[in-house]
Amino acid sequence: MGSVYVYVCGGLSAIGGLLFGYDIGVISGILTMPYFRKEFPSGPAKEGSIVASLLAGCFFGALAAGYLSDRIGRKYSVLVGSVVFVVGGILQASSTTFAQMYTGRVIAGLAVGELSMIVPLYQSEISPKEIRGRLVSLQQWSITIGIAISFWIDYATLQIDSPQQWRIPLWIQIVPAIILVIGTFFLPFSPRWLVDHDRDEEAITVLANLRSKGDRNATVVQEEFREIKETVIFEREIAAKSYWELLKVGPENIRRRVLLGVFIQAFQQLTGINAIMYYAPQIFSNAGLADNSSRLLATGVNGLVNMLATIPAIIWIDRLGRKPTLISGGLLMGSSMIIIGSILATHGTKYFDESLGKHFVYLDNKGSSYAVIVFIYVFVASFAYSWGPTGWIYPAEIFPLRIRGKAMSVTTACNWLFNFVIGLVVPILLDSIIWGTYLIFGIFCVLMAAAIYIFYPETKGKSLEEMDNLFGNVQKSKNLEKNEGELEAA
Repeated sequence: MGSVYVYVCGGLSAIGGLLFGYDIGVISGILTMPYFRKEFPSGPAKEGSIVASLLAGCFFGALAAGYLSDRIGRKYSVLVGSVVFVVGGILQASSTTFAQMYTGRVIAGLAVGELSMIVPLYQSEISPKEIRGRLVSLQQWSITIGIAISFWIDYATLQIDSPQQWRIPLWIQIVPAIILVIGTFFLPFSPRWLVDHDRDEEAITVLANLRSKGDRNATVVQEEFREIKETVIFEREIAAKSYWELLKVGPENIRRRVLLGVFIQAFQQLTGINAIMYYAPQIFSNAGLADNSSRLLATGVNGLVNMLATIPAIIWIDRLGRKPTLISGGLLMGSSMIIIGSILATHGTKYFDESLGKHFVYLDNKGSSYAVIVFIYVFVASFAYSWGPTGWIYPAEIFPLRIRGKAMSVTTACNWLFNFVIGLVVPILLDSIIWGTYLIFGIFCVLMAAAIYIFYPETKGKSLEEMDNLFGNVQKSKNLEKNEGELEAA
């Protein structure tokens, strides 16, 4: 058991990330499929609304997850999210009208939003500090696996000469959700949630299974339980569990932590990664790939690059640290986006495709086309090892236990809010300013690398309970309270 059990639990819960990743990839391909366009005719604005409807649900699902995770626990919140996703998936796959499609996507979005907050939270609370980054990285890796699988399924079903061309990929997304429904019953409760709900004996048992092959008396188990218990007692003495507390400064510097969490989640979307993923076929068309089959093939390769480039983060994130990873990734992504935009601007000619109702760019030579495709892959790989996993790791580890669920619901909702705006706006930008879209995202990437360097402290190697000392002066406050108590006793 021990660490192997931790990885099994973290990997199983990470299926929640796979659901979102699969949707990103599958919808990008479906929007270009002839039978889907025949049943759901749409231009850039309508395509944006189909993508954004899921993201709107994600926003509200993430907000609700804070209360839900504190009320019924992390484990049962994962179960609720996976069941809701099954319902949304069925509605999408059986859609015959825009109204049903939108409804299914909003419901699935509620589940994805909730799971995207719960899963990193759960993973961070069951993992030892030495591998916490690696374990939470499994969430992002599962997202990339979902994207890669969906891209290739889209490529395969494109050959089907019937409406099943787009329905089969949507039916398939229900399978991992059902696996997660069943698997949730085998997951342990979060030991930190158990302690916070005065279920100490259960918490010790869970910690023993996670850390020492079931030995409840092991030193590592007793020390971690004691640390968690002391933190819970201290937090109950100094504050209530409310959303208003997220605005407090105080010795724990909660407001600063919330702002850092909100901005890192917003930054993750402002990299432009989901613009690339949602509209990959159109972007590869701008790169010079003429037919839909070639575009979907290039999109499938893009998914594999994304998945494989996430592996270094899983292996090394707890050695390299969060800051160097984020800064290097931001600079590489910014350079790639600026190069892509510059090539399209200097070697491209804008034209209008009447059959699709969109503007595209025609590149004047193959060298320019290959360069754009290569730098798209460089951009995706740079995101995959850096901002992809670390954008989820950082918010999951910086908040006190009593408000961790609520704080993460706010930061995750911010991620989905920006994701929603980008999903809605990017098809319009790609249709109007085209190459300027890449320059905008490139500038954002460089600015966020600078922001990480200036404002974000390094969190690697710290336990969740040690974050109070990193961000504030909590240890001093505890000592002061202890000294005051001793003086009163004297």
